[in-house]
Amino acid sequence: MNPLSSRVTRTRPAATFATAALARSLRAAGRDVISLAIGEPDFPTPPHVIEAAHQAAIDGQTRYPPIVGTDALRGAVARKFARDQGLQVAPADVLITNGGKQAIFDAVMAVADEGDEVIIPTPCWSGYIQVVEFAGARPVFVPCPAETGFLLSAPALEASVGARSKLLLLNYPNNPSGAVADIGMLDGITDVLRKHPQLRVISDDIYEHLVFDGVYTTLAARAPDLADRILTMSGVSKSYAMTGWRLGFCTGPRDWLDGMTVVQGSSTAGVSTISQAAAVAALDGPQDILDERRLIYHRRSQKVFEMLAEAPGLSCSRPQGAFYAFPSVTGLLGRRTKGGRLLASDEDVAGAMLQESFVATVPGTAFAMPGHIRLSTAASDAVLEAACSRIVEFCKAVM
Repeated sequence: MNPLSSRVTRTRPAATFATAALARSLRAAGRDVISLAIGEPDFPTPPHVIEAAHQAAIDGQTRYPPIVGTDALRGAVARKFARDQGLQVAPADVLITNGGKQAIFDAVMAVADEGDEVIIPTPCWSGYIQVVEFAGARPVFVPCPAETGFLLSAPALEASVGARSKLLLLNYPNNPSGAVADIGMLDGITDVLRKHPQLRVISDDIYEHLVFDGVYTTLAARAPDLADRILTMSGVSKSYAMTGWRLGFCTGPRDWLDGMTVVQGSSTAGVSTISQAAAVAALDGPQDILDERRLIYHRRSQKVFEMLAEAPGLSCSRPQGAFYAFPSVTGLLGRRTKGGRLLASDEDVAGAMLQESFVATVPGTAFAMPGHIRLSTAASDAVLEAACSRIVEFCKAVM
């Protein structure tokens, strides 16, 4: 039998899903597991969004959709980009995708050839690594440690640019660190970009509505002279609690969008018409839900930060956005758990927490920054308090 293609063997499924699967198996075995592994809102999809989807089905919006998206949703997304990000774009310059991840997949596949380099500040969402490796490109990691606020500096970016550099992948507010880009960081990045005209940028704004202090600024709005090189993407998953609807969108230069449309047409084609109708209702409907839920996420984040400060061996930066905490666990390494497990790595720490304290987290290695663990704070106050209490007790018992 012939072997599988190199595409499917040079990357592996995300660790978040592997951890979540292990947590489910432990639950099935009767263990009281608290899973903070998946970054998914615990809120319901707004009722008016569900009703719009229902009505679309009744009205017969069940045919094949255009590959680029319906006119109604492309118009709603264009209005959303103007309202939330200060980007004046035409509906024709909007591409609708099957979740935010497909926007990233389409974008990378459209411009990166075998051996090209994609610059990724770390820590980063593991999905970026998967997509870049699948495309045959090479991820170039730029460490952005807690000491720098997890922010990308201009000198570090400049040092990472090489002859094969094609893309810079930005994600702020950041998964997993919760860092939020400031104006100084964005201006430093644009200075570097102006010196390297071959470098395009994917600006992943999926957590744009989860900035705890201040106003979010996207790169394309800050540097309009670079608009022909920046793809700005977002979606409804995080902001409107619609992860299962699989609806993302993006805007950028027409040549890039055209290439992405070819990629999408060769893989999934169009996006569910019912999901698109739901997204129109989300984007054009009442927006007060965004501030309401942002305040709840902020409160939860603060609570987790305060509780983890009581855990010996952990050191956690205060999240500025998104719904994650990303504490360092280096203070635990080289020691043993109450159950006798040696903690030689962040993977050992996450594994022991799950097996002994029944709290599922994701090791920082999955986000290209070892020595940390990621916790999702998108859970109820009671769940987060119980999980953090277990983590604190776990750390206190480490010898």
